[in-house]
Amino acid sequence: MRLHLKTTVQQDFRHVFDAFDEKLFLALSPPYPRLKLLRFDGSAPGDIVAVEMLTGFSRHCWTSLITEREVTDTDAYFVDEGQELPAPLQTWHHKHLVSKHGNGAIIHDIITFSTGNKLLDQLLYPLMLAQFSMRKPVYKKLFGKA
Repeated sequence: MRLHLKTTVQQDFRHVFDAFDEKLFLALSPPYPRLKLLRFDGSAPGDIVAVEMLTGFSRHCWTSLITEREVTDTDAYFVDEGQELPAPLQTWHHKHLVSKHGNGAIIHDIITFSTGNKLLDQLLYPLMLAQFSMRKPVYKKLFGKA
């Protein structure tokens, strides 16, 4: 299943891309489930980001490996791929793309996920959409002003 969210902001794409650090990661964390950051190496290939998801009743580990990163004159991106995922997820691929848009930028969250069951993927889609849509106001607040 694929999800592609776009957020237009007013700051330069390179400035926005360079801000993808531990502080931004924590600011983008959803209110539920709460996340406890266990490890944040960065966004270069080989870096690892690991969190513990706290649902109130249980804890689930999520570990992603940064597998790609590229910066050009018009856009920049990095990709995190799930290594250890909470059930029912079996695969996770998240491309964090920031592209030039006039004097500003467009932040793209391009997510491909699978549980191995198409019906369950369709049931999870609205939840994933809701969770990642919560990033838009954070992006606007942080990067909306030039």
